[in-house]
Amino acid sequence: MIVKKNLRLDLILHYTRWDLLYYLSLSVTVTALHEHVGVVVFEIPDFTIAALSVALAIFLGFKNNHAYDRWWEARKTWGLMVNYSRAWARQCLTLIFADDATNDPQVQALQQRLIYRHLGFVNALRVFLRQRLPYRKRGEEPYETRNEYEDVKRFVSDAEYDDLMNAQNPPNYLIQKQGEDLLTAFKKGWLSDYRFMRMDKTLVDFNDIQGISERIKMTPLPRQYTFYSRVFVFIHCTLLPMVFVSDLGWKTVPVAFAVSFVFHVLDLIGERTEDPFENRLEDMPLSALSLSIESNLREQLAQPASQIPAPFQEKHGIVM
Repeated sequence: MIVKKNLRLDLILHYTRWDLLYYLSLSVTVTALHEHVGVVVFEIPDFTIAALSVALAIFLGFKNNHAYDRWWEARKTWGLMVNYSRAWARQCLTLIFADDATNDPQVQALQQRLIYRHLGFVNALRVFLRQRLPYRKRGEEPYETRNEYEDVKRFVSDAEYDDLMNAQNPPNYLIQKQGEDLLTAFKKGWLSDYRFMRMDKTLVDFNDIQGISERIKMTPLPRQYTFYSRVFVFIHCTLLPMVFVSDLGWKTVPVAFAVSFVFHVLDLIGERTEDPFENRLEDMPLSALSLSIESNLREQLAQPASQIPAPFQEKHGIVM
């Protein structure tokens, strides 16, 4: 997620350079043919581009609004993950106890196992969501962060980690193990009926968070919006120098280039915002949120400061 107000020029050029090079070359070619060769076939009436500009602006606004809705829903969902994670740790520490109210080592071990496994679930879901889908291939990204299930290993047992790596849905596997441990605690008398149901409800909340995240990940914005917006921007920007050249002459080059840049960037913003779990610089800062949850839960376990990780550090105004 970009947190710095000003974007770096090298990042802008990284994503726009080839398209901008095409628009610049086209403007220069059309102007040169008109001014020095006298080719008039490139002259197009002004009203054609005016009508197309209005329609394209409306179309891009519609697409970008829906793309931002998807991004914001993802952020709200992971905001709930942070809140419910804190609640889960508190429930593990205050609702699970032996009837004699003693500090039973088995109870304490269960409490820590449930909290640690939840940290494994958070990181497993992060990795699961950031895996690249076959139909979402992309070029090289200047910023990506670590995204491996190896990060889960320190929170679960070796046997659970092996089973997790063989599971089709690793986060769901860990939720299942959480439910099984709650059932064990209930059978041993460490949880009453009400406390068992209350903690199970929190697990359902985590299932909901995972389900919403998977829906956003697996269901892209309808492809026709992305495809046609790209086609319409290409047509619009290709026609621009042909409309301006008769009135502006060589001024067509900077003017057409500037207008093309605006429309191209508007289209690119929507395209890169609509998928918030792709481990790109504009996406959800899942690594930072996972680290924040780990810090909170370790603090609730009263662990020493040396074991509490520092906040995720931004790099060049970007938090991953």
